[in-house]
Amino acid sequence: MKKLRIAIVDDSQFSISILKDILEESGHEVVGCATSLQETIELMTEKKPDLVTMDMTLPGTDGLECTRAIHNIDKNIKVIIVSSMMDDEIVKEAKENKVAGYVQKPVDAEELISVIDGIMFEEQLFNILKEMNFMVFKEAFSNNLNRLTKTIPSFCDESSSGKIEISNGISVVVGIIGKYAGRMIMDLSYETANNMAKAILKREAKDMDECLAMVGELANIVAGNACSMLNRKNKAYGLRVAPPTVFHGDSLKISNAFLPTTSVIGKTVFGDIYLNVGFKRGEEQWM
Repeated sequence: MKKLRIAIVDDSQFSISILKDILEESGHEVVGCATSLQETIELMTEKKPDLVTMDMTLPGTDGLECTRAIHNIDKNIKVIIVSSMMDDEIVKEAKENKVAGYVQKPVDAEELISVIDGIMFEEQLFNILKEMNFMVFKEAFSNNLNRLTKTIPSFCDESSSGKIEISNGISVVVGIIGKYAGRMIMDLSYETANNMAKAILKREAKDMDECLAMVGELANIVAGNACSMLNRKNKAYGLRVAPPTVFHGDSLKISNAFLPTTSVIGKTVFGDIYLNVGFKRGEEQWM
């Protein structure tokens, strides 16, 4: 990530010192500090920073008035509120005033840098996610199958065609939310599911419901582990999984998604398992 030019607007010298240390230790340049509306206007006019951290309570003004003044000078300057005050009404007003992010005091260094990365390096973050997400999901699938069944799958027929596929009988869809929206689909036959359930449970599944529950939980574990791995690479992703939805039947189709996806066949001792993963940009929701 490139070095950013950042200004601090805060009337507390203690807070300024903390923020300055965090930002400089993260490789960014603090180009100046302001404690009032007039100082903010002068600092923006002279320095034109990439980003401003903004306190909400300032003498004779507030963070939102200062934010409007900044955007009158240059609408491309990003503003992050850094304040002890944080409630639904303030957050709503901040969004209405084109605030790009919000961090509550006392400031957590990792949270602040994660918010900055998510705002200032959106394109770069998405490109990195596109390059590595499928590899991470394959790794999570392989690792968890090995933990649960002491077997290791191989992979073949990787594809990014996005064409409609015919289900093998059971499809599990796991939605993914965060900075980017995504989904994972795991598809397999009834026979494969039963074979795998027997290995995991060390007995035959009691009924189809127990078998389907096992498949749903496996998909949930794989997707959850993969998202955790991606979040560890950069907290700005903030990925979380929704509860899995299990579909099954003799005439299911896996439709092409409204997002770019990659698929692969996992060759296991229990049978083939189809894995499909994709992410897309969405409307930025920082709160």
